[in-house]
Amino acid sequence: MTASESSGSVVRRILLGSQLRRLREARGITREAAGYSIRASESKISRMELGRVSFKARDVEDLLTLYGVTEEAERAALLGLAREANLTGWWHSYGDVLPGWFQTYVGLEGAASHIAVYEVQFIHGLLQTEGYAHAVVTRGQPQACDSEVERRVALRLERQKLLVSERAPAFHVVLDEAALRRPYGGPEVMRAQIRHLISVSEQPNVRLQVMPFAFGGHAGESGAFTLLRFPESDLPDVVYLEQLTSALYLDKPDEVGQYERVLARLGADGLSPEKSRDLLGGLLREA
Repeated sequence: MTASESSGSVVRRILLGSQLRRLREARGITREAAGYSIRASESKISRMELGRVSFKARDVEDLLTLYGVTEEAERAALLGLAREANLTGWWHSYGDVLPGWFQTYVGLEGAASHIAVYEVQFIHGLLQTEGYAHAVVTRGQPQACDSEVERRVALRLERQKLLVSERAPAFHVVLDEAALRRPYGGPEVMRAQIRHLISVSEQPNVRLQVMPFAFGGHAGESGAFTLLRFPESDLPDVVYLEQLTSALYLDKPDEVGQYERVLARLGADGLSPEKSRDLLGGLLREA
């Protein structure tokens, strides 16, 4: 199974969940009643409709019957989607160091056709060198043993293959200058990281911009976020907000729209890709 297939399983899970939700709502059936029909709780139905859990074929069959879906071709299509949605992603082999709430993000990241991010604390994970990633993980997980640190770093490096894959997404990243000046791992690690940023910024699918201190206050006042867009027209854009022990996934058009406008302002107010490379070159000379 390829990385794109396993990432696609997350998208299919969300697509199936959203279709089941639409079918349920069209029939005026509550989540509680739907849960009762498959011997499950209301919260289980909620998790299914959000694409947060795998699907049992029997549950999907029973729900389709409850929702009045009797046409064989439609049932077969949705059951096929359920089978595809249950494919195990490559990242599940890192389950020992990968929180459940982040597994969904890794799958969505791998399935996205466009990824846009704003970072303020440190360099984005898709752009970190091994040395920098090691320093970030060590700082953030001081209680972790050496083997756990190495596993976390290996996971981060595995994710980065996405940017050079055949189906690499368009990647727009706005880095606050603070992320570039905050040292992780010592001078040599930082020099290597900045050289890597300069190199990656020249890839045709990557647009890297710096929001300089000199600009002052700017649109990114709410902090770091990621915007994901997908090739599937049925799947809405998603904004990912990471917290200390969990994450938020926003997909309501009005909420996503606010983040899109913030990103547009950051892109307009930040340094151009060319001037951003100049700033990076200056930091390299200072280091």
